[in-house]
Amino acid sequence: MVMTERRVVFPSAGMVELQSFELPDVTDNDVRVSTKYSLISNGTEHTALYGNFEQGTHWADYVRYPFNPGYSIVGTVTAIGAEVKGISEGDHVVARVGHASGHVLPSTQCTPIPGDVSLGDACWFALAKISLMGAFAAEYVLGDTVVIVGAGPIGQMSVRWASAAGAKEVVVVDPAIARLKMATLGGASGTVATQLDAGFGDVIEACEGKRPRVVVDTTGNASVLPSALRLVADQGRLVLLGDTGRPSEQNLTVDLIIRGISLVGAHDGLSKYQQEFSEAGDRGLHELFFELVRTGRFSVDGLVTHRFRPTECVEAYEAARARDDAIGIRFEW
Repeated sequence: MVMTERRVVFPSAGMVELQSFELPDVTDNDVRVSTKYSLISNGTEHTALYGNFEQGTHWADYVRYPFNPGYSIVGTVTAIGAEVKGISEGDHVVARVGHASGHVLPSTQCTPIPGDVSLGDACWFALAKISLMGAFAAEYVLGDTVVIVGAGPIGQMSVRWASAAGAKEVVVVDPAIARLKMATLGGASGTVATQLDAGFGDVIEACEGKRPRVVVDTTGNASVLPSALRLVADQGRLVLLGDTGRPSEQNLTVDLIIRGISLVGAHDGLSKYQQEFSEAGDRGLHELFFELVRTGRFSVDGLVTHRFRPTECVEAYEAARARDDAIGIRFEW
């Protein structure tokens, strides 16, 4: 039986549409999922929508118009293939697929949601996993002093991982007051309401007068790198988690060499190198997130700041572009 669904599409740079499409049949190892929520990845989807990237980068390979954005859906399984095990009709699951009302996909790409985790909380699974790559790269130790630059969705998740890992000081830098309030609720010990280059002294003061051992740049803004290098402690660690579309504009400083700083990249795809999760793959990382949410050790309360129907997709991306008070932007299907 042919089923017609709807999905968000970027037909070309700067254009957003809601289009109809047909789902394929469910085969032996597939499931069909009816979407309840899908969460916008503000930075990634803004870069993709406006084509804000250089040719020759991985972005140019990733974004091909027409482009189907999104990778964080929560939904209900409505049909399963004959060979599917571990998932039943009626189960609530998450999956790394685009903004659409329905999907047919291999069952192995779905992670069941525990019964005591709300569907609204579960929709943060993908951004939490991406930020966890930054936490692994940071190599946090108990008592660390950490600065998170940027308090958007990835920054918010990064605050929570640093706090869960036992950092003593987690200082967040962002000019948006509303975002900083949510960072504090998520475990930040201090906040600085400015751009990093303008608030260097205030950040040091918030770190008890010392440079932090770890700085995590979640912004994806190429201009942040020089200030972040200047900020991190001697022989400290700077993690680039925000993925700029214009890497040629990122400039190193002498701090890297003369102060022995470790500059480490972190990206969604690097989870395959986390040996403790190699068997379970991303599903194991999603399950870790659910366990921390379920037991109250990773709060995402209040992070969804904007809710839109799919028919309001243009307005949703306008909210993402405004940035200042936008954190979680969710489609409700």
